[in-house]
Amino acid sequence: MQAQRLAAARGASWVIGGLALYRRGPPLLVMLTMFYLLVAVGSSLLAPVGPFLMSLLLPMLTVLVANGCRILDRPAGSPLDHRALLTSIASQRVPLLRLGLMQLGGTLLVLGLDSLIEGGDLALLAVDEEAVQPLHMLRLLVIATPMFMAFWFAPLLTAWDEVPAAKSLFFSLVAALRNWRAFLAYAATVAVAGVLLPALLLALAAAISADLFLVLSSALRMLLFLIFVPVLMASVYLSYKDVFQQTEAADA
Repeated sequence: MQAQRLAAARGASWVIGGLALYRRGPPLLVMLTMFYLLVAVGSSLLAPVGPFLMSLLLPMLTVLVANGCRILDRPAGSPLDHRALLTSIASQRVPLLRLGLMQLGGTLLVLGLDSLIEGGDLALLAVDEEAVQPLHMLRLLVIATPMFMAFWFAPLLTAWDEVPAAKSLFFSLVAALRNWRAFLAYAATVAVAGVLLPALLLALAAAISADLFLVLSSALRMLLFLIFVPVLMASVYLSYKDVFQQTEAADA
């Protein structure tokens, strides 16, 4: 299996295409996304086993949402068979669980590396903990980036292409590295649409009226959960389709 190397602009198209896909079936995509988030939040409350359980279930949840995206992405007029939501999950449940175990191991490794680095930086933390907090988050992001790249495409490769769990991590990592420019454009698009523009709107509202700020803040939170997060979930499906399925179509 070979990953397509895409132009940088394709990364931005994943977000735009995610919005178009969302418009084809908002109720289904919102329902699946909310289920994903509810399982994530519910797992976090089941201390101490919750975070471990979430890591095990994450590949299956990712495939569940992607299955919904694939249903919405069918040609106009095609019948919507909601049984397709679970088909690939049921047939590939064991490899997906293996992938979940690997994701759990990767998460523990990231946290372990972060603790080792933090242990050597205690003096700095003691000086100004609040100033160091953003640096800590940035450090976690840098450490976890290779894991994100390895698991970005892996659940769909395992569920849809029946690639073994370990191989799917390798293919996903290689595909992400081959398309780092597209992922950079994708991250920039997400940051502008999800962070910069809302921040500018809130700053403008705060300058006009405190009441306007509160109303707009509540509206943006609602839009975040009902539109923006489902669009991002759809963009994961579109990135897989762009990188892998174009190659398969060309080979055929």
